[in-house]
Amino acid sequence: MPPHAHTTPKSRRLPKDNHRCCIALTGGPGGGKTTAADLFRREIGDRVVIVPEAATMLFSGGFPRGTSKRAIQSSQSAIYQVQRHLEEIQHASYPDRILLCDRGTIDGAAYWPGKPDGFFHAIGSSLESELLRYDAVIFFETAAAGGMSIEGRNPVRTENYLQAVALDSRLRALWQRHPRFILVPHNPSFFKKITFGLAALV
Repeated sequence: MPPHAHTTPKSRRLPKDNHRCCIALTGGPGGGKTTAADLFRREIGDRVVIVPEAATMLFSGGFPRGTSKRAIQSSQSAIYQVQRHLEEIQHASYPDRILLCDRGTIDGAAYWPGKPDGFFHAIGSSLESELLRYDAVIFFETAAAGGMSIEGRNPVRTENYLQAVALDSRLRALWQRHPRFILVPHNPSFFKKITFGLAALV
């Protein structure tokens, strides 16, 4: 299991060479990752380019959001494809910059109805292959884990408190297999939480 300490062990520090570097920012709903991504970009400047969250782009653009098993499977398959292409477009456009991805291709396995293996089978890939896409993972634990509200400005978020905690757990179980997995734990102070996450990047 990766350490939950508020320091980044030397073996898990992010690569300093920003050439072809791809970092996933992920975590349960209401973790602050989207806000963190924007702050990271402002702090680090031209070294970083953001890969926007595919699910938010699709659902806010009118993509149907059904609740049946088949509808969810179709949605997650579509999100995966959009996420991959967004990453590839940003890398082609900015080959010498760090790609900071607002979520990653593995996230769909946590939202998939049933076991994660079903997701990877559907997309023709594997957890191991998808982990190789990223040089590091920064995981923002949901505020719901600390009993705090996850209400925010994201109009496409539908999860309640219990769903957020469950998704956070499923996502962590998948992503923590990455050798450079960095946990940013919940903190009552969002400023302290973001500061810790930023320190992992710089």
